[in-house]
Amino acid sequence: MRAPDLIRFARDAATGNPLRTGLLVLAMAIGVAAVVVLTALGDGARRYVLNQFSAIGSNLVIVLPGRSQTGGFNPGNAITNTPRDLTVDDAQALQRASAVHRVAPLAIGTSEISVGGKLREVMVAGTTAEFIDVRRLQLAQGRFLPAGDWRRGASEAVIGAKIRDEMFGRAEALGQLVRVGDRRVRIVGVLATTGQGLGMNTDELVIVPVSLAQAMFNSNTLFRILVEANGREAIEPAKAQVTDILRLRHEGELDVTIITQDAVLATFDRLLGALTLGVAGIAAISLAVAGILVMNVMLVSVAQRTAEIGLLKALGATAATIRNAFLAESAMLSLAGAVLGFVLGQAGAAIIRQLYPVFPAFPPDWAVLAALGTALGTGVLFGVLPARRAARLEPVRALAKR
Repeated sequence: MRAPDLIRFARDAATGNPLRTGLLVLAMAIGVAAVVVLTALGDGARRYVLNQFSAIGSNLVIVLPGRSQTGGFNPGNAITNTPRDLTVDDAQALQRASAVHRVAPLAIGTSEISVGGKLREVMVAGTTAEFIDVRRLQLAQGRFLPAGDWRRGASEAVIGAKIRDEMFGRAEALGQLVRVGDRRVRIVGVLATTGQGLGMNTDELVIVPVSLAQAMFNSNTLFRILVEANGREAIEPAKAQVTDILRLRHEGELDVTIITQDAVLATFDRLLGALTLGVAGIAAISLAVAGILVMNVMLVSVAQRTAEIGLLKALGATAATIRNAFLAESAMLSLAGAVLGFVLGQAGAAIIRQLYPVFPAFPPDWAVLAALGTALGTGVLFGVLPARRAARLEPVRALAKR
């Protein structure tokens, strides 16, 4: 039997029982679609997190107050060791490091902004002129905080785009005096719209000089120190120099946590990559179930078409021809299910991207190819037993069952 005849035979057999064929194709399609959608979610989460970290700047070394480490609890240490706060002096000392390009201290708190009878709660960030370059922010209007003495900041503020829209509407915001907490400040700039990033929505942020923020919150503590290295190759040297400077300033004790942007990105990349593989494996189980369904359906098909098989053998068809015919049918059904599942999975991923535009839910190529290959492979693999059973039928006995 020629290849076109095999395909025609498999097609006619599949369309002869549309309900059975439809259910089998649907089962295979659900398995493939599950792999495509779940891997799109997993890989989308990985890309989203990496994009969020990349958005905070590049070549960053981040200094956090307090020491994060593993180990047993020592009551003596709890009594005698008091973690030091990060201060503006610490941040200024880091500027001496040769591998450091910029340093931006950051003090964070919440307060209220009021103007023209309007009042709302905002997050206030106290920092310096270097912050806009370290964080790669853009201005929509005006200018950023001026450079100068970090301890003598002017009463000026830069506000986010949403704050500008809610508090001023169509009126001009630049140059206006507003009250932030118990301080009056003049607006000198408006940030371009950027949205949420690692828990800090810059559209709803009020940025003031770090000295003003510390006075406003009655605290000398810094929330973070953002350090930008001279380049990607200078990240580790910058981390080492920052560590040495802070240890020296804190009487030989390293009581801060220093992390690099690359290390955080690599950790999340590994974790979310493993998660994507895990959900792909879970979804692939449905393909195995669909393969078993293919085998059961094909066994029933062999039982129902015994007389047809006997007639083909009586007309001279060989066992190999019969076997190839049934394998072609199972492969055709699996391929149809795989293609339908691919279309459904891509449609599901597109719906997710439509509902959540910031979430890059694109299925990775390896997952799509693996799903299609597994669907076709399981269909053919589980179709071998029914095909062999059909090929072994004796023509006389098969015809006798008509």
